[in-house]
Amino acid sequence: MKRFVYIITDRNRKNLHVGMCTDLLKTLKFYGEMPTLFFDSAQQLNRLVYFEEINTEEQAMERFKTVSTYTRPQKEKMIRPVNPDWVDLTAGLKYESGVRVRPAYGRPSIQASRRAVTF
Repeated sequence: MKRFVYIITDRNRKNLHVGMCTDLLKTLKFYGEMPTLFFDSAQQLNRLVYFEEINTEEQAMERFKTVSTYTRPQKEKMIRPVNPDWVDLTAGLKYESGVRVRPAYGRPSIQASRRAVTF
């Protein structure tokens, strides 16, 4: 079973949190539902900036332990070559996995067009 080692940060890039999971999308959803799990609401972790896909659990655990001991400059050195602008990689993950997210803007909902018209 594949494992992921990831680095997630807040909008100001103050905190870098390293984690390991089997389902990256489900883990990111959990972070969104539990915004104050690790930090206060101003520093909620919501941007996936780096991840690695590893085939075995043993290798993933070793990589997780290694990356967890890195200092901030070492983590930044890992992130910058693959994600120089520190953009959120969640949208690309959702696209690759086939999860379609409907944008908030665009076509109006059906309920709005079915309102009764009175004269």
